[in-house]
Amino acid sequence: MNILVCISSVPDTTSKINFTNNNQEFDTNGVTFIINPYDEFCLTKAIFLKEQSSDPLNCTITVLHIGTSSSDPILRKALAIGADKAVRIDQVPQNSKVVANNIFDYYSKNSFDLIFCGKESIDYNGGQVPGLLAAKINAPFINGCVGLELKNNSIEVKREVDSGHEISECNLPAVIAGQKGLVEEKDLRIPSMRGIMTARTKPLQVINSNIEITETFKITTNSKPVERSECKIIDEENIEKLVDLLSNEAKVI
Repeated sequence: MNILVCISSVPDTTSKINFTNNNQEFDTNGVTFIINPYDEFCLTKAIFLKEQSSDPLNCTITVLHIGTSSSDPILRKALAIGADKAVRIDQVPQNSKVVANNIFDYYSKNSFDLIFCGKESIDYNGGQVPGLLAAKINAPFINGCVGLELKNNSIEVKREVDSGHEISECNLPAVIAGQKGLVEEKDLRIPSMRGIMTARTKPLQVINSNIEITETFKITTNSKPVERSECKIIDEENIEKLVDLLSNEAKVI
């Protein structure tokens, strides 16, 4: 089985966000980038599937990233975690369509049975890439996937729906948009020293993009969320004061 795991590079959730160029560009100075957490759930699940396979030596996990050389460290981490090889398509990921087109171009030249994507990236939260990719491949698409089991040439999947969980079965190849639940946080792999050393010998292939960007858009401005105001605590007996603040200051009544 050949498994493709698409990963993106996102700012660490503890990073302080700032903007430059008249609030039109994200300021990367001092920001640490990590593997998108939803993608890391997918990568860990792919490793579990390989370990549980009856023939692990014939199961290959490829991680694919669209981006610049600044993202190479996260690809090396993916290799240290357990991926067999990494591929970076050298193009700035301007939008979801560019990313999906590049992934499809790579997929069409290779053979994969299962394609994993995180359900969204935690920076822009677009959530479009997995669906766009599945439409191009014309393959079954499972969004919000929180469970997956192999069954010969098909898979049984569980995904979140408004009323609970939905369990279904589909043939391969398929596109999985994973999230927490596909594996649990406690199951995420931490690169060991052996994994880090082994990663140095695993291939990290860089290829040029064949996708011509015909559509462009420009961000006119970015803004931060409004900071929370100071919390005021009112004595539970002072109802009049509470009503006055809600009415004249908060203006919610």
